[in-house]
Amino acid sequence: MMNNDISYKKQFDLSNKVAVVTGATGILGKLFCAGLAEFGAKIAVVDLEADKAEIFAKELQLKYGTECVGISCDVSNLASVKRMASSVEKSLGAINILHNNAATKGDNLESFFASLENYSLETWRQIMAVNLDGLFLVAQEIGSRMASNGKGSIIQTSSIYGATMGPDQRIYKGSKYMDMPINTPPSYSASKAGVVGLTNYLATYWADKGVRVNTLTPGGVKSGQNTIFSKNYSERVPMGRMADGNEMVGTLVFLASDASSYITGQNIFIDGGLSAW
Repeated sequence: MMNNDISYKKQFDLSNKVAVVTGATGILGKLFCAGLAEFGAKIAVVDLEADKAEIFAKELQLKYGTECVGISCDVSNLASVKRMASSVEKSLGAINILHNNAATKGDNLESFFASLENYSLETWRQIMAVNLDGLFLVAQEIGSRMASNGKGSIIQTSSIYGATMGPDQRIYKGSKYMDMPINTPPSYSASKAGVVGLTNYLATYWADKGVRVNTLTPGGVKSGQNTIFSKNYSERVPMGRMADGNEMVGTLVFLASDASSYITGQNIFIDGGLSAW
């Protein structure tokens, strides 16, 4: 006869927990915010553009009935990160969950998608400043606060093209994103590989302080690529298709919740089996 007072369902409940999501108004960022809010978390919608963050925070609050605030932050700037963290705590309370999700393609898509031979150091540094430096600064500031409080969950977004494999250059012939020829640039792969290394370091560094740190690694997600790319990519995936953005959210909620209380330093792939080949 079982004598277990644990409610497994309640382990997923995020009611009254404060979650910070960076890159929150992006394609996936909005879905991640919605998932956390639906499970009851108070959401700090953090993005570079204040107007977008504030508007989306109001939409979340209206739909899910949980307290949400929009906050502008340049994650590559230490002073901006510190102001953001203090503003979140002042508005919503101590931070329990951080989804370190901000990433950039820079201010020039042509430069971002340039070939390796023509890739500029300026563009490389611009991408690294957000994708890796920014993750470090946000994790350092918020994770330190979590460690002082003795609890917290940090989830950092990587990518299969960096976390586990190099891009297959064959799939890009005829491929476009927003009507522009695309590839996976070296700055993207290198920065996303760095995310995994940073996660492992932080997970072991803060494990005895009650702070868990894990990586969420998506495979290819439908987000404006043309049909040629979708076909080429899907043919490489065991499940035979690209992901829908909503399919990323359940893993985030799990890692944010007490249901994953003994999981840290892990890299969870959501890739339709691509990394299993």
